[in-house]
Amino acid sequence: MNLTRRHFAKLAMAAAFIAPLALHMPNALAKDKYIIGFSQTTTVEPWRVQFNKDLVAEAKNHPNVELLVADGQDKTEKQVADVENFIRQEVDAILISPKESAGLTGVVEKAMDAGIPVIVLDRNVDTDKFTQWIGGDNVVIGEAAGQHAVELLGGKGKAKGTVVEIWGGLGTQASHDRSDGFHKYTDAEKGITYLLDKQSGDWKQDQAYNIMATALRNHEDIKLVYGHNDPMAYGAYLAAKDAGREKDILFLGVDGLPNEGVQWVNKGELAATFLYPTPGAEGLRQALKVLAGEKVEKKIVLGTETITKENAPEILKKNGL
Repeated sequence: MNLTRRHFAKLAMAAAFIAPLALHMPNALAKDKYIIGFSQTTTVEPWRVQFNKDLVAEAKNHPNVELLVADGQDKTEKQVADVENFIRQEVDAILISPKESAGLTGVVEKAMDAGIPVIVLDRNVDTDKFTQWIGGDNVVIGEAAGQHAVELLGGKGKAKGTVVEIWGGLGTQASHDRSDGFHKYTDAEKGITYLLDKQSGDWKQDQAYNIMATALRNHEDIKLVYGHNDPMAYGAYLAAKDAGREKDILFLGVDGLPNEGVQWVNKGELAATFLYPTPGAEGLRQALKVLAGEKVEKKIVLGTETITKENAPEILKKNGL
């Protein structure tokens, strides 16, 4: 009997000690382990590299999270296979940043049908059957670029000049949105003309270099280049530099990574870039909310910022560069 009483007394003391600790314990530590799969388009592009860094850093803040990262290797079929593998593994949630909207739609729906919440990051898919979408508003970013281009070329109602636009990808909604936003303002200016049909650089510096090199051979007068991301804008700049014409042309990009686009703006190689924040960290935070049973918004839009030579030094300083 005494043993039983001592046993219960010990349990009571232990409970009294543990209860206060539990009150102060982070929610993450109080939950079971979650396995979250992330399908990334590619791990080569600098913006994607930063995207992954932000996501992995956030995951380290949650000891109850096991993050599985799959590299799509810039191939839609590889991403489809990666997500199907996550479904077979019965992961708790899937984060996906699609290479192409249409190509990844089916497998996202398949995951949802399997009862796995899917959070789509950056480029969207052609369905409403997903848990949440998080990303920048590419139309708004394109509009900011278009407005800035108009100012650089003489101002509203007076803008004049020839423009080369280098697309990221003809099959990606992000590229179409960045183009549509840009043209909303530049098309309103009768003095602005475009020199190329839709030319895709596939978001890559070397391909943009080749597009620009051809444009330079075919056109003696180019006033401004709009690249749908910073690497392509910089590739175009390098092509112009090799042709001895970089000082006659203004270059605009998108992404605004501190150690890339912001540096190029600060050096005067790009006239401006427009911040496209990575959705990695927010994606993981939202996934954990979903898994905790919380209601989340269907859409979260991240903000942008115009980066010029005026504010580039401050941004670099904030990032220790």
